Amino acid sequence: MKKIILFTLAVFTFSVSGYAQKYFTKSGKITFDATASSSPEQIEAVNRSATAVIDIKTGAIQFSVLVKGFSFERALMEEHFNENYMESNKFPKSEFKGTIANNTTVDYSKDGTYNVKVQGKLTIHGVTKDINTDGKLVIQGGKINATADFNVLLTDYGISIPGLVADKVGKTAKISVNCSLELFKG
Repeated sequence: MKKIILFTLAVFTFSVSGYAQKYFTKSGKITFDATASSSPEQIEAVNRSATAVIDIKTGAIQFSVLVKGFSFERALMEEHFNENYMESNKFPKSEFKGTIANNTTVDYSKDGTYNVKVQGKLTIHGVTKDINTDGKLVIQGGKINATADFNVLLTDYGISIPGLVADKVGKTAKISVNCSLELFKG
């Protein structure tokens, strides 16, 4: 009986320590700007409900966002974005799965700012491509703030822009990620 209790305690401790390695949010902010350089009209949107997880032990990182969660300044832009460009009924979410390549350089137990290299696979509009970018982790008071900016070529993800609005929508979109993550308490 004593061995069973010790075994159960060991399994529980291992399970809890596995959770203690993960930081999580359901309120991450992802923005994009696809404004053409010659356009006076801004093609920008923000989503404040991105889900993000970082496993500080392995450096595994994952972001997921519902496409319909992006809000635009004008409702018509949002409608065109969802129906014509992103086809959000057919491709309801976008996600990134990857790793912090230099995870061993980050001291998660110490407040500070750490420049990181992130690599992985970004899926947008049902198309998955490799992404490598720089990011920043700010550790403060037991929380992690993760930020990154990168550009994607819209045609790489099968997103075509009709000629009628080609002078307003850029060929690339700048994507910005800003997530404040807390220790996962599962």
